[in-house]
Amino acid sequence: MARHAGTEHTDVVLGPAAVADPQIRRQVVIARDSPAGLGDMDVSLYLLFKAIRERSTVALSGEAADEVFGGYGWLHHPVVQARDTFPWITAGLIGATPNTQPVEMYDLDTLIALNPMETVAENYATAVAEVGRVDSESPEERRMRVMSYLHLTRFLRMMLDRKDRMSMAVGLEVRVPFCDHRLVEYVYNTPWPMKTYDGHEKSLLRGATKELLPQSVIERRKSPYPVIQDWRYAEALQRSAKDLLGEDGPVFQIVSKDWLAETVTADPESLTPAARNGLERSLDTAIWLDVYRPEIRM
Repeated sequence: MARHAGTEHTDVVLGPAAVADPQIRRQVVIARDSPAGLGDMDVSLYLLFKAIRERSTVALSGEAADEVFGGYGWLHHPVVQARDTFPWITAGLIGATPNTQPVEMYDLDTLIALNPMETVAENYATAVAEVGRVDSESPEERRMRVMSYLHLTRFLRMMLDRKDRMSMAVGLEVRVPFCDHRLVEYVYNTPWPMKTYDGHEKSLLRGATKELLPQSVIERRKSPYPVIQDWRYAEALQRSAKDLLGEDGPVFQIVSKDWLAETVTADPESLTPAARNGLERSLDTAIWLDVYRPEIRM
């Protein structure tokens, strides 16, 4: 694509030491203002933006293309389509997305007291009630309209918040042309069969640009945002988590100390993505509690 456009291309390569750096993680949690981040995906995005900022103050990003044009693989998965909840929750349960954490990582009493699935169900019902009805729609078309709406109004909100916080934390302005309201409104009202007319994700976008881009780009299958595969990253998380176990902080009102103690002694090369994400979430939560010192009451 760089050759086709005649632009200068630069690879930003991040190793496990940089992504696992506790000080970088602390900066990322503060920038997110929340412990509910996306693990190494947040850290790597922060470091990417930091590298870009060394050469530019403004960048373009493709956020919203997947939400507008139906790019996520789970949107095309029959189990996700059939289940009456937020699509990305089901995607996590069936392994279609790596950003999940094991339920057992949470303190059981806290989990029972909070009853998060009841809150999820209430929020889901509120969101679905907002979706307008079209008399001629089939149940399948209605379901896909709902799923598109959920992604545009709930999932994209999280993605844009993440992008804004990570970029502005390093002084970079990131603009998102796919969020142009005219494009969003126009494509949202396009029937789902037209959005997938050739069996690919983002069919309309591919079709609209097929005479402008190289064939290899047009035919490229969607790949998820990269997560670090190096087992040394998991090992570094375990070391940080062992330090956390030596403290008696408020994080253990939320995170199960027994689960954490077992996970830090596991073989780092065999840790599941969910377990690794649980370590990330535990460390993020501990940092967030240390920085903001909220009072936890059940």
